[in-house]
Amino acid sequence: MKRLVVAVSSALVLMLITSACAPAAKWKDGTYSGSGKGMGGPIAVTVKVEKGRITAVDVTQHQETPGISDSAIAKIPQLIVEKQSTDVEAVSGATYTSNGIKEAVQNALSQAKK
Repeated sequence: MKRLVVAVSSALVLMLITSACAPAAKWKDGTYSGSGKGMGGPIAVTVKVEKGRITAVDVTQHQETPGISDSAIAKIPQLIVEKQSTDVEAVSGATYTSNGIKEAVQNALSQAKK
């Protein structure tokens, strides 16, 4: 009986500790637009936030060079969603495009700050 009480108490303490350590939502839910400067001109994105987390980043418009920028346009939004941050490495060979996407996402998220 004593073991059961200790086990249940330990489980409750662990649950309280882990729930208290959960990060607070950084952003308000919604869909936000932003733009940044790429190599060929402006890059426009939409950022979707659900339950305080980035759930989607879509590049909606750009004037970047086809072929060269394709990998950045595909990878950077995915990395931002995975990391929940724009602090991701640029794609080699498409640095301006990568940085333009990150800048656009930062501008969009500035509208979503709590």
